[in-house]
Amino acid sequence: MKATHASHWQLDVKDIPIMSGSRKRPVWIIVLVNFVILFLIVAYVYPPTTSAACFIFTSTDCTLTFRKQLLTPKVPARELTDGETISQVVISEILRTPPVESNNPKIAFLFLTPGTLPFEALWAKFFQGHEGRFSVYVHASREKPVHTSQYFKGRDIHSESVVWGKISMVDAERRLLAQALLDPDNQQFVLLSEICIPLQNFDYVYNYLTLTNVSFIDCFEDLGPHGSGRYSEHMMPEVEKKDFRKGSQWFSLKRQHAIITMADSLYYTKFRYYCKPNMEGRNCYADEHYLPTFFNVSTSNSVILPAPMTLALILMYNSFAHAYIQMIDPNGIANRSVTYVDWSERKWHPKSFKPEDITLEFLRNLTSIDDIVHFTSDSKRVLTRPCMWNGIKRPCYLFARKFYPETLKKLMYHFSNYTMQPV
Repeated sequence: MKATHASHWQLDVKDIPIMSGSRKRPVWIIVLVNFVILFLIVAYVYPPTTSAACFIFTSTDCTLTFRKQLLTPKVPARELTDGETISQVVISEILRTPPVESNNPKIAFLFLTPGTLPFEALWAKFFQGHEGRFSVYVHASREKPVHTSQYFKGRDIHSESVVWGKISMVDAERRLLAQALLDPDNQQFVLLSEICIPLQNFDYVYNYLTLTNVSFIDCFEDLGPHGSGRYSEHMMPEVEKKDFRKGSQWFSLKRQHAIITMADSLYYTKFRYYCKPNMEGRNCYADEHYLPTFFNVSTSNSVILPAPMTLALILMYNSFAHAYIQMIDPNGIANRSVTYVDWSERKWHPKSFKPEDITLEFLRNLTSIDDIVHFTSDSKRVLTRPCMWNGIKRPCYLFARKFYPETLKKLMYHFSNYTMQPV
């Protein structure tokens, strides 16, 4: 397994960038100041409605102006079906509605498991001392779990049988989301399996997810037989082959995206009927394609973003940055998961880790990976790109899978060391 060695970083409120970068030489300060002055002069003479100058020089409601422009749908290349029109209306209205404000925002941890959770003790250690900042929900598809931790007792939801590779996996995900959405304080929703472990301490995870405005949904284009080769033309016209995407099912959704996922029936129905194992000679797995494709299609037709120069200038003003960040790309996704999975062996299932694999060096390597790697089936092509968090390259992963239950003892022993984040 190849891991990128990067220095650990302490994630805190102070890490939210307004204008990132280290100290510059005086000449750069002079250039920057001159640039800002020039911008303000131009903005005063020709006050635009899509930049920070709107806030400075006009008395109009800039927030409404930005929302109207940024949420303006693109002109479709073809006539939309009734289902697509309804879907776009629902998604747009959800995105236009201000998110539910919470004085106590929580992360909902959604465990998708066949039965008992072998790492419950490790998760209890992760949760300890952070009561009131998280919620736990367990969907057990085969047998009722026997819980040993207070954080998991009484957290089982109504469950149904789940078959690997079939739409029942997506049904279970939606069932978990529905239960978690009943609590208005739940603002982030993380899907985990029984063989997932935490890679960072709770504070780190909490800040990583709550201090950014995107959802972490893995999404990439695989032009090979196990990507686009699984596409069925029965998904037309709503899902075109060029929009068909692949990704890990282990997501982290912000609340609005969780609601959109629950509201969708159009694209879900397409995958229920036309993405199945052994259909038309193809093995299509809905849990690998539904959400990546759904969010790829919905984001490609939703908003028009401002020019990067305008965005950079607006972010220079701390007093306006927060309001603006809440409006840009309100349905944006990071196109990556925050759960590490090792597909380097290119088999049907990712690599599983045994007790002999668990060393402090191995675990620290996982926490320092800062490039996302996608192994495609397109002539064994590998896609690599940096993991960005609020415009800055940061470690990619908060969780990891697949670990044998026998690794628990070693993981418990190393937990306090591999999750430490030096200042």
